[in-house]
Amino acid sequence: MKFELMHPAEQLVMIMDRIYKYGMTTTSGGNLSILDDNGDIWITPSGIDKGSLTPQDIIRVKADGTIEGIHKPSVELPFHEKIYQKRPDIKAIIHAHPPALVSFSIVRQTPNTRIIPEAHLICGSVSMADYAVPGSTELGDNIAKEFEKGHSTVILENHGVVVGRSDLFKTFMAFETLDFCARLEINGRKIGQPISLTDRQISMSKHKQNVFMDEFIPQKFSSVERAARKEMCTLIHRSYDQKLFTSTQGTFSQRLGEHSFIITPYGVDRKYLDIGDIVRIDYDWKEAGKEPSRSVMLHKYIYEQHPYVNSVIIAHPPNIMAFAITDKEFESKTIPESYIMLRNIPKLPFGSSFMQPEMVARSFSKKTPIVLVENDCIIVTADSLLNAFDRLEVAEYSAKAIIDSTVLGDIVAISDEEIADIEKAFNLE
Repeated sequence: MKFELMHPAEQLVMIMDRIYKYGMTTTSGGNLSILDDNGDIWITPSGIDKGSLTPQDIIRVKADGTIEGIHKPSVELPFHEKIYQKRPDIKAIIHAHPPALVSFSIVRQTPNTRIIPEAHLICGSVSMADYAVPGSTELGDNIAKEFEKGHSTVILENHGVVVGRSDLFKTFMAFETLDFCARLEINGRKIGQPISLTDRQISMSKHKQNVFMDEFIPQKFSSVERAARKEMCTLIHRSYDQKLFTSTQGTFSQRLGEHSFIITPYGVDRKYLDIGDIVRIDYDWKEAGKEPSRSVMLHKYIYEQHPYVNSVIIAHPPNIMAFAITDKEFESKTIPESYIMLRNIPKLPFGSSFMQPEMVARSFSKKTPIVLVENDCIIVTADSLLNAFDRLEVAEYSAKAIIDSTVLGDIVAISDEEIADIEKAFNLE
């Protein structure tokens, strides 16, 4: 999908639909805008249902001040105009009220974007604008002042968040990532104290490069590969809808043969990933014209070392990741399903997944199908793509149950004797 070639009104409708459906704004809340190459501002309307917008609802504010459209522009238009005036590099703005970010705004704090490297790299510095009445000139001045300082992500006191970038998708990616980071920090604080990455650790991740691989042009696509590509896209879309993935983070792979597998591409929007975007890897060669996930070597080593593994998923869901950003250990012995599906989940040091992939691959076994990497990700293996996805879901939902239980009392884990009975009943190795 060539998002950048879509009409501004269509872009705004598409992104507002995503924001609304993922619970990051309400029917009446939030506003988006784009500054086009002619100097015109395209902006969402005031007082119109955000869950059913069409391109015809979008308002065009021309450079000379003329307003075109069937509705009134958002009452927040003044601060959009001020940001564009102060920051010529910004061409798109998102303002909304996701619950997690509102939580930070009403305690007048900013999320800690240093708990995972992607958040810090994508969101940049996060500042806070002083409170003022919505739609007022004062609020516009307060927000524009923060953008003029060089910030492009601003929490509004007792209000919400404003994000600006060079295009609407990059703006959405930063907005979505900040919301994810806020939810993750809140979950982490419920079970412990989130641990921030150091400058050195963030630098390590920043300089993580795409893996150089020679290219080949596939001469044929077997029915097995065609089916695998379709299944992978279906489950990636489901992962995104269930907030197990974000728009650009989360990787699936599936073995095709002894030295062949398919893997998700780097930097492609998971919401609209298509079978043609999937990358095939044969030995140390990649499908021509495509860039595989930067974790491709880790997947390769796992398949080489563990013949029974046919699928690998790397993800960052906000509940299980709460255990990756704190020193709290995840307890899988809570209900039988959790232990059967997850077994024991060790935690590996930050950076190991991309600095020592061969060593990380050795961490897996039939008794250890999943590992957490500190401040980074969860890595799930299984004998099929569906089973790997099932394990990811069980890990995330089990983590949520544990986090929620903190307000009820202490966890009573299944005893060692009861675990032995489960292992015997289900023939666990």
